[in-house]
Amino acid sequence: MAITASQVKELRERTGAGMMECKKMLVETDGDIDAAIDALRKSGLAKADKKASRVAAEGLVAISVSEDGSRGVMVEINSETDFVAKNDEFVEFASQVATTVLANNPADVAALNETNLEGGSTTVEGRRQELIAKLGENMAVRRFSVVDSEGGVIGFYSHGGGIGVMTALQGGDAVLAKDVSMHVAASKPVALGEEDIPAEVLEKEKEIFVAQAQESGKPAEIIEKMIVGRMKKFVNEITLLGQPFVKDPDVTVAKLMDNNSAKIVQFARLEVGEGIEKKEENFADEVMAQVKG
Repeated sequence: MAITASQVKELRERTGAGMMECKKMLVETDGDIDAAIDALRKSGLAKADKKASRVAAEGLVAISVSEDGSRGVMVEINSETDFVAKNDEFVEFASQVATTVLANNPADVAALNETNLEGGSTTVEGRRQELIAKLGENMAVRRFSVVDSEGGVIGFYSHGGGIGVMTALQGGDAVLAKDVSMHVAASKPVALGEEDIPAEVLEKEKEIFVAQAQESGKPAEIIEKMIVGRMKKFVNEITLLGQPFVKDPDVTVAKLMDNNSAKIVQFARLEVGEGIEKKEENFADEVMAQVKG
């Protein structure tokens, strides 16, 4: 049967696929729009599989907070390029995934991927595959964090979508919680307090300080004091409560909490691409290699 321009237009609008691909699928399905959509989705899955090995280290962190402000979630969604990360459909997908986590409380990313997307007509994984086929890049729902205020308040901060932070407080207010979140975004604390630092991290650092102190040739009692002092400084540098507050370096975050009769219950920080090994491109070398044959 003859395929009309209006049929091609409708299929393009519903799937986002290219004009020639839409026309081809309509010919193969004798003009059946729904069958063509299914065929395009299956084709999209094949394309997504081909792109799955490509590194996706760009993207954004999306944040969603419950209406009563008692619970918040952040999700990191990755793409291959910053260009796609700014695409309206990608941004909408990230927002929907965050809302899906908030509404369904999945156990992990695998469970999240099988969950029906809030505001969508398919699962999280199904929509991811559709976007890969449409936008032409590998994408990944990498991780999510959930913060509960335990009856307190939650403050959040997003730095251009690349860094997301949420902080839950007992006492204080949402403004203070946001200020702390901004501090966390800038200062990257490893833990809330000394008791939250993994023992192996402390032990490894102490070994380094001991070796450095022994090289000084000073008496044992002096070395012991040097180690204690350096460990205290190290703990303050990597713990949120020990760090000088970025807006007022004369007070620590712990002192800031005391001054406001508040307590930090929990915080979470996600940074796009953190820990992902990115492929370094050197286009000058590529061109030179081609010139040399």
